[in-house]
Amino acid sequence: MKLDLVRFFQACNPSKTLVVSKPEDRQYYIDFSKVRGAKIIEELGRTITRLSPEQPTCQLFTGHIGCGKSTELLRLKAELEQQEFHVVYFESSQSLDMADIDVTDILLAVAREVSQSLEAIKINLKPGYFQTLFTELAEFLQTPIELGGELSVGIAKITAKTKDSPKLRSQLRQYLEPRTNGILESINKELLKPAREKLKQQGKKGLVVIIDNLDRVDNSLKPSGHYQPEYLFVERGEQLNQLNCHVVYTIPLVLIFSNALGRLTNRFGADPKVLPMVPVQLQDGSQFSQGITLLQQMVMARAFPGVSWEQSQHLITEVFDSADSLERLCLVSGGHLRNLLMLLFRCLQQEDPPLSQECVNRVIKQRRNELTLAITPDEWELLREVTQEKSLRGHERYELLLRSMFVFEYRDEDGSWFDINPILAEAKEFRL
Repeated sequence: MKLDLVRFFQACNPSKTLVVSKPEDRQYYIDFSKVRGAKIIEELGRTITRLSPEQPTCQLFTGHIGCGKSTELLRLKAELEQQEFHVVYFESSQSLDMADIDVTDILLAVAREVSQSLEAIKINLKPGYFQTLFTELAEFLQTPIELGGELSVGIAKITAKTKDSPKLRSQLRQYLEPRTNGILESINKELLKPAREKLKQQGKKGLVVIIDNLDRVDNSLKPSGHYQPEYLFVERGEQLNQLNCHVVYTIPLVLIFSNALGRLTNRFGADPKVLPMVPVQLQDGSQFSQGITLLQQMVMARAFPGVSWEQSQHLITEVFDSADSLERLCLVSGGHLRNLLMLLFRCLQQEDPPLSQECVNRVIKQRRNELTLAITPDEWELLREVTQEKSLRGHERYELLLRSMFVFEYRDEDGSWFDINPILAEAKEFRL
């Protein structure tokens, strides 16, 4: 079977999110849940469809950036839609400034995305509160804002005006902050409640909003003295938890390791669900063949979509000079899906398949050198400790190591454990 190089290269683009509902993307999808230690997406979906279809739920979802959260959330969306739920999925980073977010920004984004989604299926709702608010805002900002008849258009115009102007955004915040409860009440009573009723008339079982990429909010200090993730989801979490529909928020992984975790859980009434890495080795350092095999399947599915693993494993030498080269890439990725695709992408930029061991090692070395430039002697010492203890303690250590992707989190039946990013384990500085 001949490898289609152009298609393979495009399929390996590390910035591409698989949309499982699309047949062309579905053939690339590999289910890693059986080795990740939990069926997270099934749990999120079951909570909505089986346990509380009528009553709104609010769930939190997190994991390393690049570990496959968006793909899994889009799978959740597809599965909920199959069960006749109306699902609104959106990437918050498309419309919000991740360095500077407030609760009203999130609420307005939800209102905009929900109303836009409803308008697409001819459900037009015009909350009276927002009509008045828009008029007042135009006067307050002293900026002419041509508002259309549709709610989504009005909100989009206001957020577009303020997204690139910190000064305008600050003025908008000052105006909206004391009105947060009014905005929330209007969204619930004038938008979400009638939306759910009209959707049921169309045969839908409910409304679900999935807000992706909020895990990317900067860990910057807010004027209140709280870091932004804690401010949004702990200090203001009660308001985010009051939307009158099913909601899934992505949250920064830093919150899982902060002292605020207990308060976060109390605010939302449930523990955050964490999507861990795909394990390529066990805590004792031995290789975990199941995880490695699934990663190999992921690569080969991109090379030969639609071909079963039973067949494609015999085609590895069409893509690599040997099965060892593919296994090396999988091992050194640490089970971080985007890392694996990025390394593969770089290999393809350097030479045509079959990719040589020399090329694979060269790309690994380049990536390792890029990462080691940022690591201080103290951090190397911390990394040695993590490797020995398989644990992390404290908020600052998380910030240093996990966010920089120097350390990965894994889960097994005994809970979570940590290990150094395997690409760094080969660095001479680590072995000193």
